[in-house]
Amino acid sequence: MRPLLLRCPLGCLATVFGSFSASRNKLVTQAAALPHLFYFRNTMHYQTEERGRPNSPDYRIYFKTSEGKYISPFHDISLIAETEQDNDVPTKKPKKNESEVLFNMVVEVPRWSNAKMEIATKEPLNPIKQDVKKGKLRYVANIFPHKGYIWNYGALPQTWEDPNHTDKDTKCCGDNDPIDVCEIGTQVCFPGQVIQVKVLGILAMIDEGEMDWKVIAINAQDPDAKNLNSIEDVCKSRPGHLEATVDWFRKYKVPDGKPENRFGFNGEFKDKDFAVEIIKSTHEHWRALVQKQTNSGGIECKNISCCESPFKCSDDEARDVVESAPAFDSTHPVSPNVDKWHFV
Repeated sequence: MRPLLLRCPLGCLATVFGSFSASRNKLVTQAAALPHLFYFRNTMHYQTEERGRPNSPDYRIYFKTSEGKYISPFHDISLIAETEQDNDVPTKKPKKNESEVLFNMVVEVPRWSNAKMEIATKEPLNPIKQDVKKGKLRYVANIFPHKGYIWNYGALPQTWEDPNHTDKDTKCCGDNDPIDVCEIGTQVCFPGQVIQVKVLGILAMIDEGEMDWKVIAINAQDPDAKNLNSIEDVCKSRPGHLEATVDWFRKYKVPDGKPENRFGFNGEFKDKDFAVEIIKSTHEHWRALVQKQTNSGGIECKNISCCESPFKCSDDEARDVVESAPAFDSTHPVSPNVDKWHFV
C-alpha cells in the first residue's frame, strides 16, 4: 500500500505506512468565549477571519493558526486529527479502547440552516463561501419535514474526489471536491469550526452522474460518541435517521427543477471499514493534486505547509490573499423565501 501524507507539527508532510495508524483519542476543547477560535489540538488552535458582508456573494471565512499565519483549510489542516508518530518514530501500540482513528472535519454548514456554504476550492487559500448559481446565492430548500440541512455538514481536509478517477463499483468519476461529511452529533456547529470525528459509514450518492461520497460520522466529543461505533449502531439507536438522510439527498435538488439523485449499492450504507478505504483513496488523490502529478481540474492548491508541493507559498503571500478581500461589513438581509416549505 502506498504511504499516506500527513502534515507534521513542523509543517512538512510526514508519511504513515499501511493502514491509518491508531491514535489516542484526546478530545477537543471548545473556546466558546472567543467567537472565532475553533479548537485546540495540543498547543495549536485555528482561528477564522471574516471578510465581506455575510449573506452576500463577497462573504468569505479565512483560516489562520494561533500564530496568525493564514492557511488553507483544504490543504493545510491534517486529515487525521492526531497521530503519535513523529520524526520517523513508530506509533505506540494502542490500547484496546484507544484504537479509534479520529479525522478532522471542517464544518461548512450548521444543522438546520439553509445557506450552502462550502470550501472555495477554486480560490487561493480556499476560504469558506456561499455557493452562487446563476448570479444568486444558493440556499437548500426546506423539504417537509426537514428544515435545511439535517446534520452538521462539511468536508474532510486533504481529500479530493478526482474527476479523472472512475470508481470501480459505481463506474462514476469524482465530483472535484473534498469528500463530504454528515456529522450526526447533538451539537449544532458553526461554519469554519474544525472538529474531530469518528467515521461510522458512508453513502454512495451519484449527483448528476458524478461520484459524491457522503461520510457518516459523529463528533468525538458528543455524549453519544462512545455508543456509536458502526453504521449498525446508528440503525439501532437512531431509527429513521439514515433513512431520512437518503431521502434528503435524493430530493434536495427537486425544488430547483432537477431530477432526484441516485445512489450506488441500492442506497445502502457501507460500513466503517469501507468508508476508511474511500477516505484513504481520496487522500491519495489529494496528494497527487498538491504535488502537481495530476490534472488539477481548476482546483487552487496554494498552501503554506506541504513541503513537497510546488504550490507552497510564503506567509506574506498568504496574507496578501486575505488582505485583498473586502473588509468585513454588516450582514446583508436574507430573502424570506428561504423559509418556504416544499412538499415533494
